[in-house]
Amino acid sequence: MNAPTTRRLTVAQALVEFLAHQYTERDGRRHRLINACWGIFGHGNVAGLGQALLESGDALPYLQGRNEQAMVHAAVGYARQRDRLGAQAVTTSIGPGATNLVTGAALATVNRLPVLLLPGDTFATRPADPVLQQLEVPFAGDVSVNDALRPVSRYFDRVTRPEALIPAALQAMRVLADPVDTGAVTLALPQDVQAEAYDWPEEFFADRVWRIPRPAPDADALAEAVRALRGARRPLVIAGGGVHHSEAEDALCAFADATGIPVASTQAGKGSLRHDHPADVGGIGHTGTATADALAREADLVLGVGTRYTDFTTASSTLFAAPGVRFVNLNIASFDAHKLGALSLVADARAGLEALTKELSGERVDTEYEAAYRAAKADWERRVDAAYGAADPSVRPSQTQVLGALDALVDDTDVIINAAGSLPGDLHKLWRARSRRQYHLEYGYSCMGYEIPAAIGVRLAAPDRPVWALVGDGTYLMNPTELVTAVQEGIHINVVLVQNHGYASIGGLSQATGGERFGTDYRFRAGDGTYTGAPLPVDLAANAASLGMQVLRAATVGELRAALAEARGANRPTCVYVETETADTVPGAPEAQAWWDVPVAETATRPAAVAAREAYDRHTAGRRRHL
Repeated sequence: MNAPTTRRLTVAQALVEFLAHQYTERDGRRHRLINACWGIFGHGNVAGLGQALLESGDALPYLQGRNEQAMVHAAVGYARQRDRLGAQAVTTSIGPGATNLVTGAALATVNRLPVLLLPGDTFATRPADPVLQQLEVPFAGDVSVNDALRPVSRYFDRVTRPEALIPAALQAMRVLADPVDTGAVTLALPQDVQAEAYDWPEEFFADRVWRIPRPAPDADALAEAVRALRGARRPLVIAGGGVHHSEAEDALCAFADATGIPVASTQAGKGSLRHDHPADVGGIGHTGTATADALAREADLVLGVGTRYTDFTTASSTLFAAPGVRFVNLNIASFDAHKLGALSLVADARAGLEALTKELSGERVDTEYEAAYRAAKADWERRVDAAYGAADPSVRPSQTQVLGALDALVDDTDVIINAAGSLPGDLHKLWRARSRRQYHLEYGYSCMGYEIPAAIGVRLAAPDRPVWALVGDGTYLMNPTELVTAVQEGIHINVVLVQNHGYASIGGLSQATGGERFGTDYRFRAGDGTYTGAPLPVDLAANAASLGMQVLRAATVGELRAALAEARGANRPTCVYVETETADTVPGAPEAQAWWDVPVAETATRPAAVAAREAYDRHTAGRRRHL
């Protein structure tokens, strides 16, 4: 018998070689699982993974980042654009490089998007103790700062021996490719182990395919769901991010065409139907449309497809108000399928929708119900037109008019990226999504600073699509550094930088909850701590230009339209800078159509807080548990 073939490589070299041979497969189409590795090098990874990536050449392309958190955001943007069928890795040094991954890891796991984290770690053999950047824990010698990644990772392992890499790497790939369990996966790599050589079995480096199935619904559960839908007079579909991840948009369209049931969407699910589909009624929940929220209040049956039912979707459990409302949840994750006391239909979104459509063929909602929601949809579209505004081209635009100018320019190929501030609410209510992956809102974690690096990741995943990162001044100041990466790599992203001199979203929330906008403005302070009203002499456009971006300043609506068109046709990373009017001075987006629970002080001396508490108590009285 011949001895098994082995290859002598370091742990880092073996890991890079292994990653280059991992694939996913769904519907007979194969995809590279780990397409590139982002990295910032330090003493925890420069001589291990750094050397291995250099030696591998194009087998695992290397991408240079400027901020560890931002590298994770870029990888997450890439994975979402690839429908979770492809992902990227991120390597850092030990110490602050590793802990900077925590926010990005939390974002990935909350949103259930795959990213492989490869932080360096302190010596496994402990030749010197402590080493530079080592956390000393008196009661546990095996703890390092990387343990902070455990609660925000879907899988975590520390590879303290070369041979331990084999099971750890296989488990990591299993989780990354699993549509239920995916999220951030962390393999902590002690720096001495990275450089240690081992005789690896050749089979470890063979092409490996991780097949992603489309599980069909259980026959009995399907029959019960069909009976519930047939008995409903005012049904409503809520499309979540699972529709996109499953590539189930066509199946949802066929279901809506066959049944006439209206379709509302979460932030992650927006674009599941085109905005001009007759059954699309827009966003739902606190940032939703009046049409969708009115339907939700009266619905006697809600079919949730691929949604987690966050508090923004349910208006903090106050939205679904019909006395006998029932829920049917189609979700590949049993955990989500059972929420709100629902009849659970555990299945792939596409497979489940196709099964429901087949069973309900020829059955439609009442014509009066269909006519009513279509009329309400048309009325909402008129409100969108008013918010976007046919403004005088010589005036300064409002934020909603910025969106209107962009809406008038883009086509089906553009991708719009946002995550935090006041823009998500305006976008969810107003944006007219034209294609399945045009609307890219990270609202599971709503992380300031996500937009610019995510735009880079999306552009890497879809190099032929125009990509727009919409950022406010607060978000921009959180994380502008990856503009340098876009410039260095020649990645053409467009950044629309909206300057409104403060945290507009939280300022509005502070006002509504009795906080009187305390701590939310970017203005000079007087000696007593009050704001003088004068804006700070901060030039964010000049900052973006100093980082290598082409910057187009737009002071008026007319200049904005011209700048956006120029940016879309440019061949280099471009920033459109615009200072907006406040919502108090020009017509803006319609107010929130549903409540959101932010607790207000139960006792206070200032009148604003007392009044806010009275309003809060009125809203909480309408909360209910669906059991």
